[in-house]
Amino acid sequence: MKQFSLFLGKEWREQARSFKLVWVPLVFIFFGALEPLTYHFLPQILESVGNLPEGAAFTLPDMTGADVYASLTGQYQTVGLLVLVLAFMGSLSGERKSGTGTLLYVRPVSYTAYYLSKWTAAVGLAVLSVWLGYGMAATYMVQLYDSVPGFPDVTLFLLVMAAWIAFAVTLTLTASAALPTGGAAGAALGILFIGLMIDGLVGTYWTWSPWKLQAHGLAYLTGSPDSGDLAGSLIVTVVLTALLVLLGIHQSRRNASKAKV
Repeated sequence: MKQFSLFLGKEWREQARSFKLVWVPLVFIFFGALEPLTYHFLPQILESVGNLPEGAAFTLPDMTGADVYASLTGQYQTVGLLVLVLAFMGSLSGERKSGTGTLLYVRPVSYTAYYLSKWTAAVGLAVLSVWLGYGMAATYMVQLYDSVPGFPDVTLFLLVMAAWIAFAVTLTLTASAALPTGGAAGAALGILFIGLMIDGLVGTYWTWSPWKLQAHGLAYLTGSPDSGDLAGSLIVTVVLTALLVLLGIHQSRRNASKAKV
C-alpha cells in the first residue's frame, strides 16, 4: 500500500509536469461547449454561408438535450478516444525507453502497485475529463434547449460511460506495458476502432460488449435501457478490464529487463 501511494503521487506529479492535467480536460470541455452551440446556431450559420436562393428558408428538426448528448458521445467515440490513447500510450513504454524505469526496476518494486498507480491516475483523469465535457455541454443545454434530460438520468448515463472509458484506458495502458510506444498506440486504436466497426455491422446480435455501453447509457436519456443487456455489457466490461489489468501487471514485470540503462 505504501508503494502504491508513492507511485500514485509520482503519477500525479508527472501528469502535472506534462500538462496532461490541463490539456486533456480542455479538449473534452471544448467539444462539450462546441456541440450544443453548433446545433443551436446551425440554421443561422447555414443561412449566412449557404448561398440559399432569395426567400428560401432552411429548417432543422428541433434538437433535444438527449440529441446533443448523443452527438457529443459520437465525438468522444472518435476524437475523444484518440486523445486518450495519445495521452497514455507512453505511460509504461515511455519510461522503459527513456531509462526512467531503470531507477525503479533496480529496487524491489511491487509491479502490482506500479501498474495500478498508473491505472488509477490515468482512469481518474480520463473519466473526470469526460464528465467535465458533458458538464460543460449541460450548462449550455439548460439555457438553449427546451427539452433537457433530468439529473438522475444524466448521472446514470455518466456512470455507464465511466465504465467504457475505464476499459479504453486500461486497454491502452496494457498495450503500453507490452509494446513500444508506437505499437501500443496502434494496438489500442486498432482494437477500439475495429470493435466500433464490428458493433456498427453486427451490433444487433452483439448486445453484450463494452462497445454497447454508450448506446445503453444514452438509452437512459430517452427512456430506459434493456436492463438485461446493460447488466450483461457491464459484466463483460468489468471482466475484460480486470483481465487487462492482470495482463498489464504481468507485462510490466516481464518487460522490466528491457528498460534502457
